[in-house]
Amino acid sequence: MIRINNIKVPLDFNFTELKSFCIGKYGIDERKLRSVKLSKKSVDARRKSDVHFIISIDIEAENEGKLLKSIKGAVKAEKYSYQLNRIKAPSERPVVVGFGPAGMFAALVLAESGADPIVLERGSDVDSRCRAVEEFQSTGKLDTECNVQFGEGGAGTFSDGKLTTGIKDKRLGFVFEKLAEFGAPEEILYMAKPHIGTDILRDVVKNLRERVKSLGGEILFNSRFSGYETENGRVSAVKYIRDGQEFSINTRNVILATGHSARDVFELLHRNNLELSQKNFSVGVRIEHLRSDIDKAMYGEFAGHKALKAADYKLAVHLENGRTLYTFCMCPGGYVVAASSEENRLAVNGMSCFARDADNSNSALLVGVSTEDYGSSHPLAGMYFQRELEEKAFIAGGGNYSAPITMVGDFLSGESEETLGKVTPSYRPSVKFASPDEYLPDFVCESLRMGIREMGKKIKGFDSPDAVLTGIESRSSSPVRINRGEDLQSVSLRGLFPCGEGAGYAGGIVSAAVDGIKCAEAVLNELK
Repeated sequence: MIRINNIKVPLDFNFTELKSFCIGKYGIDERKLRSVKLSKKSVDARRKSDVHFIISIDIEAENEGKLLKSIKGAVKAEKYSYQLNRIKAPSERPVVVGFGPAGMFAALVLAESGADPIVLERGSDVDSRCRAVEEFQSTGKLDTECNVQFGEGGAGTFSDGKLTTGIKDKRLGFVFEKLAEFGAPEEILYMAKPHIGTDILRDVVKNLRERVKSLGGEILFNSRFSGYETENGRVSAVKYIRDGQEFSINTRNVILATGHSARDVFELLHRNNLELSQKNFSVGVRIEHLRSDIDKAMYGEFAGHKALKAADYKLAVHLENGRTLYTFCMCPGGYVVAASSEENRLAVNGMSCFARDADNSNSALLVGVSTEDYGSSHPLAGMYFQRELEEKAFIAGGGNYSAPITMVGDFLSGESEETLGKVTPSYRPSVKFASPDEYLPDFVCESLRMGIREMGKKIKGFDSPDAVLTGIESRSSSPVRINRGEDLQSVSLRGLFPCGEGAGYAGGIVSAAVDGIKCAEAVLNELK
């Protein structure tokens, strides 16, 4: 198979005619052309007067060696293949704690290998979870066990479902193929910036769950991990609470994939003297613009073209104060969502459906927080720092899970007219005017003021006075790392495999899924 890269095609290009395109452009004999497949597609909007697609095409044909020499940009490409080895079902089944991206793919690999995993998920199945989230957004009544952070699918279920990642790993193909198999749009297999959308992701999650169950796995919802037992320096059992009762499962292998918001788990591990360490994270706000304004700024006269989805962006500016302000988890045509998981603490996140057709586009605006900023050497100091900021944001919002908002113009000028412009905040259940100065550290607010102005030089209108800032964005990553060795087991306890974003080893849906696969492979090595 050969791959032809960097092919420029217009926005009106007919992708159903790829075969004819290859025959005409490269002079390939149709009788010798076995298959043609789109392998990558991206938007090139660097010149607003010439917005177009850049694509890559995979071709299988006779005489590929000759084509490699004659076609500019052609390279040899290998078909991806990920092999799973079957094992005999163990007498003590492995346990996966958490059913977010890391836990789901760990459970899937274990199930497909014949290991019959048991999954503990503190939240509900995705349908019940959606009802709990809707009630919170409608009434402000928070379920601390089932919310945007906890439940089937993890925090990623209520996000844009972005699948971009900076990691390079042989397991990436497996993740994308399985997501597509379980109902994700086929375009995730070739889009340069793939996403699923929270509406479609919910069905993908359910389909993955049913596959795990059909292969002998067991999913226990509303079952909160409450501890473990050990024997000779190794896990011997895990404990969980369900319907007010504590239960125990004998096991020698536990994948701990609880996510970055399971703070009670961090505290439990610390009490049990597991080795934890501080980790940098970031904090800030969400910024909302009109989707139409961002589209115009990014696509120019091509904004609104039927071949283009809502425009996205990714920005980072290095500031005179030594800090960096960057955008994160940009949600085109999406919503700012209530992401709290603890009483009297406020957090927000971003979410988009697959169509990305809501009125606003939003993104996190984050400033890095280093371990030096925590003011303590305690391994959970970053978590306590997060909590303190979320408590301040809760109070700034009025103490009822209303989110504090301000206009960019007011924030930059230091004044507040408490009047909205053309951007209506999308956060529910409600909002209250309050400056980030009330809940964010001075160095973060200073960085926001400096950085928003700089970003306005890169994207026209980014620093528009009418843009809305909503706080607090505090859950972009874990402030704690559960230390593990090269065998992926805790350095303090054999048989415990810290996994995914919550353990400090991933940053997003795809990297978490890959880490889940790696931990499952490590468990399978133990079970051989």
